[in-house]
Amino acid sequence: MNITTSIDPVELARALIRRPSVTPADAGALDVLVDALKSLGFECHRLPFGDGEGKIDNLYARLGTAAPNFCFAGHTDVVPVGDGWTLDPFKAEVIDGVLYGRGASDMKAAIASFVAAVARVKNELNGSVSLLITGDEEGDAVNGTVKMLDWLKAKGEKLDACLVGEPTNPNKLGEMIKIGRRGSLTAKLTVYGTPGHSAYPHLADNPIPRLMTMLNAVTAKPLDAGSEHFQPSTLVITTIDVGNKATNVIPGAAAAGFNIRFNDLHTGEKLTKWLRDTFDDFAGSHSYDLVVKISGESFLTPPGHLSTVVSGAVQAVLGVTPELSTTGGTSDARFIKNACPVCEFGMVGQTMHKADERCTVADIGKLTDVYAKVLTDFFAGTAT
Repeated sequence: MNITTSIDPVELARALIRRPSVTPADAGALDVLVDALKSLGFECHRLPFGDGEGKIDNLYARLGTAAPNFCFAGHTDVVPVGDGWTLDPFKAEVIDGVLYGRGASDMKAAIASFVAAVARVKNELNGSVSLLITGDEEGDAVNGTVKMLDWLKAKGEKLDACLVGEPTNPNKLGEMIKIGRRGSLTAKLTVYGTPGHSAYPHLADNPIPRLMTMLNAVTAKPLDAGSEHFQPSTLVITTIDVGNKATNVIPGAAAAGFNIRFNDLHTGEKLTKWLRDTFDDFAGSHSYDLVVKISGESFLTPPGHLSTVVSGAVQAVLGVTPELSTTGGTSDARFIKNACPVCEFGMVGQTMHKADERCTVADIGKLTDVYAKVLTDFFAGTAT
């Protein structure tokens, strides 16, 4: 095998973007990545999980066998294209120093930057470097990182630290490192009544006012005022559905969906109990259903060696002191935190999931520089 000594992160990012890997399709994205990693000497393991149309292809790759094992985690799957694009979302055009394409920001450019960083410094590392790359981050996240971590555990493969390449920066590269994430609980509340004619409301039981009262009971007051590392928890009503096509009919049921993003003052289980207790009080003898899905608990990697190394690399390369934050949505870091310390740093996120998703070529180079500095400083700080 011919071992490569350098990788162009822009060209690798373009090659990845040209593969339309909309969840659950891989479309050859992992083939592109494996070719690049094997050229650097990585041992690659393709890890497909699931069945039928939901089957997901994943990748674990490792360079070296010694400890510690520094892992870079991410995903090659992307969200659907949607409307409003002015350029081909999978052509990966570079125009005036800007790379356009679905996945440019979230997060194929970050994956390419990490590979290029490894190529640059791999002979200076006293340990191992690995990649944990899933094709199921933008989907249900059931056949990706969770099952790969189980596979690693069964193989006795240990991760000592992990950097997730999600687009963490709101406006400018270097602004923000994520050291934790809020938990997420999604619920659907359905309140039942008795249908009838709107001219004879006394002969019916309208569930809509009761639904509104029950929702008000959980939204009238803030859930909390925040904690040391987390902003206040939020409960956001996302939909109210009756499905009534007639204006003179009282419906038999009314439903609402809502999402709670919660900090470390709560758990999904305790919030679920609070919701049921509150709704029981306001529903009285009337019936309702509550379906809850907890997609992740809040977590925090306390500031330590990993966050210090990443923050130091950002300051050294970009001249910016990043904020250590727990804002935003969920990521696969919520699973990885059970295996090792984890934080997140990647591209600017302004255009992720939007039409004409993009990142600058300059930022790809800078992110590669940061990742290379992270690697050398992490291993320098763990040398015995």
